[in-house]
Amino acid sequence: MLTQNLAKAFVIALLFASCISSNSNKHVRPMADTVGFASKQFQVDSVLNRIEALQSEMLSQAPHLNDCRLAICPHDDYTYVGWLYPATLRNITAKTVIIFGVAHKAKRFGLEDVLVFDTFSHWHGPAGNIAVSSLREEIVAGLRAGFAVEHDSMQLVEHSVESMLPFLQHFNRDIEIVSILVPYMSYARMKQVAEALAKSLQQVMQKHKLRWGTDIALIITTDAVHYGDEGWGDKNYAPFGADSAGYQKAREREHTIISTTLLGAATQEKVKLFTGYTLNPSNYKEYSWAWCGRYSLPVGLLTALELTRLTAAPELRGINVGYATSIEQNHIPVADLGMGETAPANLRHWVGYAGVVYP
Repeated sequence: MLTQNLAKAFVIALLFASCISSNSNKHVRPMADTVGFASKQFQVDSVLNRIEALQSEMLSQAPHLNDCRLAICPHDDYTYVGWLYPATLRNITAKTVIIFGVAHKAKRFGLEDVLVFDTFSHWHGPAGNIAVSSLREEIVAGLRAGFAVEHDSMQLVEHSVESMLPFLQHFNRDIEIVSILVPYMSYARMKQVAEALAKSLQQVMQKHKLRWGTDIALIITTDAVHYGDEGWGDKNYAPFGADSAGYQKAREREHTIISTTLLGAATQEKVKLFTGYTLNPSNYKEYSWAWCGRYSLPVGLLTALELTRLTAAPELRGINVGYATSIEQNHIPVADLGMGETAPANLRHWVGYAGVVYP
């Protein structure tokens, strides 16, 4: 165990060292996953061209809107998620994007009950470094004590936020971001944190005369169900069985969750229902239904609902972009691009993906 901890500390130290650029004014957050995600512009161009060629029907049927205020997008390997990335993220046209990410390794750092920010000036982007919005410090300053921490080590090892960036940068070369990771917290704590964050955002938007959807937007990143009885450590995530019948039952449950909690008019009741589906009622730190964004999604939606109230904005209504899994569609070929898969995709180990946008 000591050797493993030393190894992890060494990796984090190397990442820190690599994120200090020759320009002393830049503190660049490098990519954590260069296998599942594109790190170079030719990879982004090739992936998008292949999605257009191989998955054009799904892409053409998905909604294409301007100035969406909020989006829910997956963050798994590009080869698996494919068309859902551009179909979802093309609806975000604001320059400044606040991304609610998953804190997969929060337990390692003892993080819970707070929003996790970073101190980087830029994040790596395939077409050039992506600036962190100067609004970040104002947002953090507007939060009450105990609601936020700056934790670069957590941000360095988390892959969910970085998955969005190549696509966001493709659609808007001037994109600026604020990354917020959401670790373990109860529903009651989610509401407290979201209300505080929405108030801080509203004050920042008012000060700078920013319009929600046009100037600033929110993205929640979450993969949907993690299903199967192999490759999940010591966990069995196959309550319906790891065969074709279990797969169909799991997909039916997925569609029930999405249709009853994410689509149509957004409400606090629906958000609470989502946590009822995904969190163990006797221990909120454990899954009931294994969505990795079981904290990022409720906090992001609750923030958006409170921001809607504070700004007297129109009702948030979720529009379905689409649903897919890692085994139900042809994979985008990426091996020749120097990319690949970070996990298997079969009936005993698969992941669901949901895309939703809120104009």
